[in-house]
Amino acid sequence: KTSMNEAAPDNSLKIAGVQMDIVLMDLEANLAAMETHMVETADQGALLTVFPECALTGYCFDSLEEALPYAESIPGPSTNRLAKHCARLGVFVIYGLLEQAGEALFNACVLVGPDGVIGSYRKIHLPFLGIDRFTTPGDRPFATQAAGPLNVGMNICYDGSFPESSRVMALGGADLVVLPTNWPPGAECFAAHVINTRAMENGIYYVATNRIGEERGFSFIGGSRICDPNGRTIDTADHTDPAILYADIDPERARNKRYVRVPEKHEIDRFDDRQPRWYGSIGE
Repeated sequence: KTSMNEAAPDNSLKIAGVQMDIVLMDLEANLAAMETHMVETADQGALLTVFPECALTGYCFDSLEEALPYAESIPGPSTNRLAKHCARLGVFVIYGLLEQAGEALFNACVLVGPDGVIGSYRKIHLPFLGIDRFTTPGDRPFATQAAGPLNVGMNICYDGSFPESSRVMALGGADLVVLPTNWPPGAECFAAHVINTRAMENGIYYVATNRIGEERGFSFIGGSRICDPNGRTIDTADHTDPAILYADIDPERARNKRYVRVPEKHEIDRFDDRQPRWYGSIGE
């Protein structure tokens, strides 16, 4: 049991989230921008840097045929290049891309470290918007991957609207859930409130990194945010300008689910206090 008022041990790790514009169909420009930002975040001591959804490719494709030339396998050209960059800097990176696997096209994100690809995720919940109108729903379960000492779960944008997504990864041991996004107008309430809620209800750190700029008539709202296991905002970019967010996070704090507010009088544990036998209709 740990009091919520106790100072956390000095086991913190720095993470970064990059709110940036993305150039549609210009992989080289987007890769170069990510590499530049990674140098900056590494200089600030960040172990992990998170970029937006489809950071490699852009999002607003008009057809499957238009998008396919910009998709790649995982591992593939961009992961190989960024793995070398990670090795030079001694860091990890998560970024969004389009993944081609056989005949299927997935909206994906990938965790890359100094030794190459650690894990990837294929977006499961697809809105009728942008490239998601033409991609295949993700076909693999939610999972947790290790970025060094940090256990990370990956979702993409609309997945965050479904609380089961982050709950499954938190139950699987995630210290941090990342949500690369392309939030357009209409997602303002989500950006302002849902990230805090997902962090609080699971007792984990949560980072959402949105893009900015315009693409084929869509503007993007920024609003990137990092929250702590109590749901408090650590850092936010509540605007539509480029920004880099930072947070020092303590994995042990995310792993301790029992909060002692008043010893023997007010103690909660949002995992031990669950009653799964009443949740069956969620899976029906």
